[in-house]
Amino acid sequence: MSNQPLTITSPANPKIKWLVSLHKHANRRREGVVIVEGNKEINFALDAGLRLEELFIVKELSDNNLLPGAEKNFLISKTCFEKAAYRANSDGLIGIFAEPRRSLSSLQLSKAPFIIILEAVEKPGNLGAIIRTADGASADAVIVCDERCDIWNPNAIRASVGTIFSTPVFTATKEIVAAFLKEKSIQPFAAALTKNAIPYTSTSFKGPAAIIFGTEANGLSDFWLAHTTNIIIPMHGKNDSLNVSVAAGVLAYEVVRQRTNTR
Repeated sequence: MSNQPLTITSPANPKIKWLVSLHKHANRRREGVVIVEGNKEINFALDAGLRLEELFIVKELSDNNLLPGAEKNFLISKTCFEKAAYRANSDGLIGIFAEPRRSLSSLQLSKAPFIIILEAVEKPGNLGAIIRTADGASADAVIVCDERCDIWNPNAIRASVGTIFSTPVFTATKEIVAAFLKEKSIQPFAAALTKNAIPYTSTSFKGPAAIIFGTEANGLSDFWLAHTTNIIIPMHGKNDSLNVSVAAGVLAYEVVRQRTNTR
């Protein structure tokens, strides 16, 4: 059972100051923790087996009892919550979890795996939205190559609506990922604006497949472009591309469509 909660009413309390300090990636990494806000997100993390170290609750904002498993529980005032919360409207709940450690070698693949690969993703919101799409499309994993943003950024967790915990998400160098795909006989496809790119609707994703996305500013590196089948989403307006999270949604559900189409 959870310990009896301590009550904190002052924003000047050292514990609240510590919570605020965790807004910075460097401090979270040093402490080895992940901030999770909101009832749904916290429960996703618990269901995924993450260790809940500390839980902060505003009773006036939360209709939940103390969640089981926390090593320490705190009842905090609204004023404390407003100072410490990373985002608004998070049910009056802030959970501090031990950062999960995941190795690509532990990934259990389905018979015909589908993987989403992101190279040098910069925006946590895009990362989270793509992970949410991966969950909806039942992708085997999301792999971030040469990461430029913290995959456990609270904005990524929020944008994923907590599915970052239920979806296998890994980080690795592009060299390691390329070797992994080759070892597992997974065909890589690069979403790219190249002259030799073929429309995604002319491509079969029924076999083991990985779709690789680059940044909106620079696209994919030559490392991926030169050794993959380049595919494109045809654009019929003045712009030449979609937001990367939207593009991931289009292509992920094309994979789903092809694999479930019985006609």
